[in-house]
Amino acid sequence: MTPSAPSETATGLSPARVIGVMLAASIASTIGGLPFNSLPVMLGSLAEAFKLEPAAVGFMGSVCFAGYLVGTLGAPLWIERLNWRLLTVISALGTAGSFALSAHITDLKGQYIAWALIGFFASTMTCLGMRILADLPDKVRAFGVRQGVELSVTAAVLFALPPLVIAHWQYLGAASALALVVLVLGVSAIWVPARSVLADVGGASVAAANPKLPVAAWVGLLVFFVYLVGNIGLWAFLERIGAGLKMEPAQTGLVFAVLKLLGGVAAFSVGALGERWSPVKAHAGALLLLVAGLALLATATGFPAFALGAWVWEFAFTCGCVLQAAHIARQDPSGRAILLVPAAFALASMVGPGLAGQLYVPGAAQVLLLAALTSVVPLAAVWIRR
Repeated sequence: MTPSAPSETATGLSPARVIGVMLAASIASTIGGLPFNSLPVMLGSLAEAFKLEPAAVGFMGSVCFAGYLVGTLGAPLWIERLNWRLLTVISALGTAGSFALSAHITDLKGQYIAWALIGFFASTMTCLGMRILADLPDKVRAFGVRQGVELSVTAAVLFALPPLVIAHWQYLGAASALALVVLVLGVSAIWVPARSVLADVGGASVAAANPKLPVAAWVGLLVFFVYLVGNIGLWAFLERIGAGLKMEPAQTGLVFAVLKLLGGVAAFSVGALGERWSPVKAHAGALLLLVAGLALLATATGFPAFALGAWVWEFAFTCGCVLQAAHIARQDPSGRAILLVPAAFALASMVGPGLAGQLYVPGAAQVLLLAALTSVVPLAAVWIRR
């Protein structure tokens, strides 16, 4: 069993204050997660509009997260120096504007630029949300709630996009709709704290000490990167796998909406468990579920098996993400390591789709195998350090 997390009162924060901060940071962070969470649907729609080959589809995803990586690497330089509410407004407007720009660009080179900008502005929202949550006492609960809120909102978006928007207005409608969603979510800037919540109660921000980043944090980041490469590669092509099974737009919308709802349930479940499960037990359970989902996807011949496989895989993948983000946050009291989690995510999102695009032809078997192999690494790491 892992040690219990410090209580809210021990850090000078009331339970109500902790809940308010968690929700505000989670809603703001949802903006940062939209490019990734909508990636299969958006890339699938873009592929249809521009008649793209799998390798080009994967490269578009990689370009988006190249911009995301630039943003994450720059975030540590300005997050502690700027007003967090102002930063939320600027990033939300930049993300919405980039989606709107992409909706009206008709050449492929222009789309690469637009998607790089989408990634850049969205990354700041992700980093900011994680930075705010790094000050809270129970890391697993904080990051579980964050991911649960993010995936629940995304589920509603993905439920509507394929049958109600893409089926009628194709990529133009999809990109325009996401721009509108970002603007609505940007209202959360009203509740985002202007600075560290620990400073509000007379404490020192976790970023203030600024010690050397612990080796354990670097190892955790490397493990998380490997885990993400295989699974993000699969995520980028999940819609294409379904398209190969001749799924209808309504079926696609249902699969991805329920998928993200289940991801939200997974995140909230891990958050509710908090620190009560041992790392080995938690990671082993997540791996078993993930492999079961991959097996269903590998043998799917129609909608039911594909949907069930995608749903089981998403549930397990989300659990693994929450557990690893919480572990990294625990390794570095300065809060700097948690700001590098989006950078690891961005690097994996650059490598994963591009690698999957090369492996996808003539089918998804190698992509599924890659996801399985990289998913073993977190459990192996936990087993070694126990």
